Amino acid sequence: MPHSDQRTRLDDSLPPGSEVLIVEDDAPFRKRIGAHLRQSGASVTEAGCIAEARRLLKDLRFDFALLDLHLPDGEAIALLKEGAVSENTGIVVMTAFGGIRQAVEAMRLGAGDYLSKPFEPDEIPLALLRCRRSRLAERRAEHRWEEGPAPAELHFGESLRSLRADLDTILAADRRMAGRPPPVLIEGETGTGKSALARWIHRNGPRAAAPFVNINCAALPDTLAEAELFGHERGAFTDAKGARVGLFEAADGGTLFLDEIGSLSMAVQAKLLTAVEDARIRRLGGSREFSVDARIIVASNRPLESLVQKEVFREDLLQRLKLLCVTLPPLRERGTDVAALARHLSRILAARHGMKPPTITAQGEARLLAHPWRGNIRELSHEIERALIFGGEAPMDFASLGGPAPRASSAWRNPAWRLPSSGFSLEATVDELIAEAMRETDNNVSAAARRLGVTRDFVRYRLPRPRAAAPAGSAHD
Repeated sequence: MPHSDQRTRLDDSLPPGSEVLIVEDDAPFRKRIGAHLRQSGASVTEAGCIAEARRLLKDLRFDFALLDLHLPDGEAIALLKEGAVSENTGIVVMTAFGGIRQAVEAMRLGAGDYLSKPFEPDEIPLALLRCRRSRLAERRAEHRWEEGPAPAELHFGESLRSLRADLDTILAADRRMAGRPPPVLIEGETGTGKSALARWIHRNGPRAAAPFVNINCAALPDTLAEAELFGHERGAFTDAKGARVGLFEAADGGTLFLDEIGSLSMAVQAKLLTAVEDARIRRLGGSREFSVDARIIVASNRPLESLVQKEVFREDLLQRLKLLCVTLPPLRERGTDVAALARHLSRILAARHGMKPPTITAQGEARLLAHPWRGNIRELSHEIERALIFGGEAPMDFASLGGPAPRASSAWRNPAWRLPSSGFSLEATVDELIAEAMRETDNNVSAAARRLGVTRDFVRYRLPRPRAAAPAGSAHD
């Protein structure tokens, strides 16, 4: 199977260990081709007719097949029509002058390329590799995430200073071990930007020009997870009417991102451990293992240590995955960075909609800091996009974050409160409530925030800024 030397250029030799079937009735020519491929490190099996090829294909699986279209006992295109060759096999057909029409028909039936006789043996590996790349490209397209600007969620403020240091460590390790970068584990709540961080690591590493293949493991049914990740042969299970390339193969030479890895069953985890440790996989229903060169990044919205304690995640797999581990903090713990991140996202999203980025009012920033953000960055992005859709380029105050007024049955309400007909200053009232909470809690910010039902950062944001050194009895946690 393809190794890392194929990531950036077409090599003139097949990867070592490739299994190749040659079906050609001209024995001297067949021997010449076989000798050349063996010099490239391939394992070659030869057949001189359709009947012999059919017998071999019944019991064996090949990485590549080189088929002469015209054989003594018929046309080799019959092997394609009857599905004798696995869909996981890269097929190149050989035809004499005037046989282009049959070659085109063979490609319609699954062949990836053709060679017109006469040709030099040096042309064969390139043709085989071209048809394999074509098949992998189709598989990658289903789970590929390479387009678009750099992830907007990765706005490095003060709250992510330690994270940036961890990322520098990861990138340094990537440079030292470019041949086989170590796996990376990303943990954090849902919506904190784990997928975006995985793509950031890929784009800033030595494999930036190679494929980035991502899969949400939580969306995979247990019965299909193994086949999706490692591929399968025809007939491997009830509905396997055809063979299929797995995502490990599709990510060969690049990065495979496994999101929500804690959702995988223990059985699939065991096979994943072998793939991570040995860089070798075996397709479901396959008879042999082969090498893959995929950099692994995994993510989980639950600490994997806790899943190990619950005996739903393998401890040996965790130990292998956490060589490089980073944790994304929830948005509610990122302090005043929330407002800076909102401005950053508003510029990105406004540009996407062809608008000028609107400003955020002081009231809007206060609401941003007070909101719990249970959906984290994803929720913040949705709120900003909603404000752009309904407010256009007008300043954003995020009034919708307050939500509807609570009903008397669902929240405490002071029956003595009455709104004066002349109106009043909400901002001043909020400041008075914070001041009263601080007095009642002896200037303890955390206790005052709990009493008011807001975050500590919201309280700090509304407190008067000290003009000199803090006097005795100043606010504390």
